[in-house]
Amino acid sequence: MTEVLIHPGLVLIVGALLLPLLRGTLRSVAVVALPLLVLALVWQVPDGPAGQLRYLDHTLTPLQGDKLSRLFATLFSLMAAGGGLFAMTQKSRVEVPAAFVYAGSAIGVALAGDLLTVFVFWELMAVGSTLVLWSQGTEAAYRAARRYLMIHLLGGVVLFAGVTGHIVDTGDVAFSRMALDSPAHWLILIGFLVNAGAPPLSAWLPDAYPEASWSGSVFLSAFTTKTAVYVLIRGFPGAELLIWIGLFMAFYGIVYGLLENDIRRILAYTIVNQSGLMMVGIGIGTEMALNGASAQAFTGVIYVALLLMSAGSVVQMTGKRKCTELGGLVRTMPLTAACGVIGAMAISAFPLTSGFISKSMVSQAALDGHHLWIWLLLTAASAGACLHAGIKFSWFVFFRQDSGLRPTEPPLSMRWAMVLFSLLCIALGVWPGPLYALLPYAVNYVPYTGAHVVTQLQLLLFSGLVFFVLLPYLKRSLTITLDADWLWRTLLPTLLRNVGMPLVKAWNMLVHAAYVLIMESTTLVLYQHRQEGQFARTWSTRSMALWVLVLLLGFLILYYV
Repeated sequence: MTEVLIHPGLVLIVGALLLPLLRGTLRSVAVVALPLLVLALVWQVPDGPAGQLRYLDHTLTPLQGDKLSRLFATLFSLMAAGGGLFAMTQKSRVEVPAAFVYAGSAIGVALAGDLLTVFVFWELMAVGSTLVLWSQGTEAAYRAARRYLMIHLLGGVVLFAGVTGHIVDTGDVAFSRMALDSPAHWLILIGFLVNAGAPPLSAWLPDAYPEASWSGSVFLSAFTTKTAVYVLIRGFPGAELLIWIGLFMAFYGIVYGLLENDIRRILAYTIVNQSGLMMVGIGIGTEMALNGASAQAFTGVIYVALLLMSAGSVVQMTGKRKCTELGGLVRTMPLTAACGVIGAMAISAFPLTSGFISKSMVSQAALDGHHLWIWLLLTAASAGACLHAGIKFSWFVFFRQDSGLRPTEPPLSMRWAMVLFSLLCIALGVWPGPLYALLPYAVNYVPYTGAHVVTQLQLLLFSGLVFFVLLPYLKRSLTITLDADWLWRTLLPTLLRNVGMPLVKAWNMLVHAAYVLIMESTTLVLYQHRQEGQFARTWSTRSMALWVLVLLLGFLILYYV
């Protein structure tokens, strides 16, 4: 038994359960101080197993540290603190505690050394995130929460089957690199990909996240998909299949983001796009690519959260969430607009922002591995991210023609959260060294070379030109976009109406006919046993004697013949 330390994830979960007991200033302080305390505890976890226990003849390691797990646990702690600050004025008493359970579970996954611990925290994440969504309290949020929970319970069942199969096959519960050489490992991969928002179940993400509150969507953006990225880095680095899944996700997010009208659905598709780019790095599998995927996960959480904070501030102060209803808000919400632009620049990988120093690492890894087509597709995907999240979001919300709305800036705590995340985006872009020092492998990469900067500026200039040339074709309309969810939203109901309902009616008629036949037969039999029926009426003594004689004669004939 090794020395047991305090588990940072459990501290955040227990603190979340105690948070509803606090009121006023004490609660506001705890909302920010608790995640910062957890951050300090994360950095107390040493490399290697920090706590083990025996369960069912297996050695579990619920707490284990290394550079990769410490990077993601640090990210999740920072996001819990920033999200808590942004949500400080949230009226719901459920949302922030649920979000802290969610964040603590994500930290638990990042620090888990065995698959059983990963699974337990994985399922607890589903519970916490569902409660974050449910706490919005609207009928749309309830429906989205039910669908969200069903998808994640499905993923959890698949993951559990894979973990069970892995333990049966190998007798080992340690969470380490796995090859796609058995059905169990394929099931584990599928379970991870469900949380990553991979096809064909990508629709759960843009379906659910925009229905959360103005602060809840910030929490939801940070943990589920990035925890999936972490476990894929840990479990399946170099799996070539992930390259093609990631590229599909990257372009899927761009196409549907460009079609979308709801500002938070635009950013939800951005999360799918960014997760896809990280997955490409995991699939390439070199040290440079894995560093790039890890760095992009860190910076991506921050700049996507900043964009969602900006969007959430607009939703909170205007009550509007569609591009067709917004515009010109820079006049009365200049700070929110400035923070939104910084987030847009970061996601577009503008030099001197955090996106530039992380995205370029994955592209460089593709070039170093002589994957020319992958590099070209990553470049196109980067331009697409600039189009739909970098330019489109900022333009339609803050800078296009005046919508007539005159909202004020959001409350102080929300402004502080946006400013702090904006400073992080800029600081990481200007001084990437501290982030590079946290990455799992040694970094021998210089982002600010003449070739990198000039290439990226050319790409951004081209993206901006394309956007404004195509602007007349990008006018938003009040539509709903469907993808693979068309199967169960449109096709399945149509089949039920046109095929299923007639079959149900025919079945009901058959059941009714059988019921009538049984009831009529039962009534007839019961009638014959009543006093006036054939089996209940009284026979004369003469008739009875005659029938007895007939029976005796029949018996004698059969016996002697």
